[in-house]
Amino acid sequence: MTETSIKESFISKIFTTLKQALKGDESFDYTSGSIKKAVILLAIPMVLEMMMESVFALVDLYFVGHLEHSSFAIQTVGLTESVLTVIYSLAIGMSMAATAVVARRIGEKDPVAAAKAGMQAIIIAFAINSIMSILGIIYAKDILILMGSSVESAEHGFRFTQIMIGSSLCIMLLFLINGIFRGAGNAAIAMKSLWIANICNIILCPVLINGFGPIPAFGLVGAALATTIGRSIGVLYQVYHLFFGNGILKIKIPYFAPDFKQIRALVKIAAPGILQFVIASCSWIFLAQLVATTGGDHGSAGYQTALRIMMFFILPAWGLSNAAATLVGQNLGAKQIERAEKSVYTTARYNVIFMATIMIITLIFGQYIISFFTNDEQVKTIAIEALQIMSIGFIFYGIGMVLINTFNGAGDTWTPTGINFFGFWLFQIPLAYILAKHFNMGPTGVFIAIPVAETAITLAGIFFYKRGKWKRVQV
Repeated sequence: MTETSIKESFISKIFTTLKQALKGDESFDYTSGSIKKAVILLAIPMVLEMMMESVFALVDLYFVGHLEHSSFAIQTVGLTESVLTVIYSLAIGMSMAATAVVARRIGEKDPVAAAKAGMQAIIIAFAINSIMSILGIIYAKDILILMGSSVESAEHGFRFTQIMIGSSLCIMLLFLINGIFRGAGNAAIAMKSLWIANICNIILCPVLINGFGPIPAFGLVGAALATTIGRSIGVLYQVYHLFFGNGILKIKIPYFAPDFKQIRALVKIAAPGILQFVIASCSWIFLAQLVATTGGDHGSAGYQTALRIMMFFILPAWGLSNAAATLVGQNLGAKQIERAEKSVYTTARYNVIFMATIMIITLIFGQYIISFFTNDEQVKTIAIEALQIMSIGFIFYGIGMVLINTFNGAGDTWTPTGINFFGFWLFQIPLAYILAKHFNMGPTGVFIAIPVAETAITLAGIFFYKRGKWKRVQV
């Protein structure tokens, strides 16, 4: 075979694999064959999915960053997103439980049990969000003030917060149903639902924020409406494929009848999973409040701008690390423990390469990226400092994500919960408070505490991974 034909064959294989990944080929058995190909087939759509999730906040940030009173608008979007991390925690916790159980049942070659488990998770989501939505609508203004917003800023933006928290069911279902698809090995559907939701959001944002023809300009409220409508359309796409798709999961109406034994099993896995992300979310909320009280409205807006940009880069890495959850779950279900371990190492290696690249980009081009999203010089200065300091820990973030998804994919949700409790509440929060208040470093102290704590959390994750408890968990 000539060198030219070898190259053509290699390129052909790449395009074939890429096509499989984007199409969502459920015929591939993740419990046998090439681990590298398995990771790539899952990672490509998962990365693109998480990129789209991160785009939601960036699109809002871009358009509201050019409104009148932009510091108020940016702060409102940022603080609301910080509060929404609690809802994201519930959604991610439930989706992790659904992914773990569905993946394990698929690994055991029992797709009917997998489908039934997924539907029970949706029942739980409806029950939780009926309460969250009502509280968010009633107490939106108080929530913003509690987060460190000035009364004037809260008055300016509380309608945005009402709509965003009031539509929490859309957020929950988008994460949860995608978790069900990922557990079944069809990450492409999850990716496509986020693409559809984001395309709708990108089209609707300028129309609803600035007005177009007979459509009035809703300003900041328009950003919330656009995001909510976009997410709702994404959920409708997911539901269509649950009922009428050609995937391995075949959903039937009787599956929605409450199965309290299955619900208890899901809650047993989801509860610590939710707790681990609530712990992390509350830490981020405290940091946002600490920056707002020590840095004022401009300091808060700068931090929130940097944080949204950082999440844009981190969420794709989280998507890549999600491949470990599916592969670990399915391979443990198939009693392939060694293969599960190899999947973790392969995924971690790819994530380190990705995050190292992103770290270099943000350190070199951070100021240009920030300038695109705000024209306020005070906000810009703080945002650049925050982004460059926080990006120093990107490589450790990447390893830590894979380890968290390994534990959760195996159903061992208590281990990362304990790590998060000590890493965030007993280390990151006190460190940030001491640096910001005691040493009078203000927001800079908070920025420094973030990569330091994330590095410590990753080192703890490596220790518990090597102990191997995750290999013996039954779900």
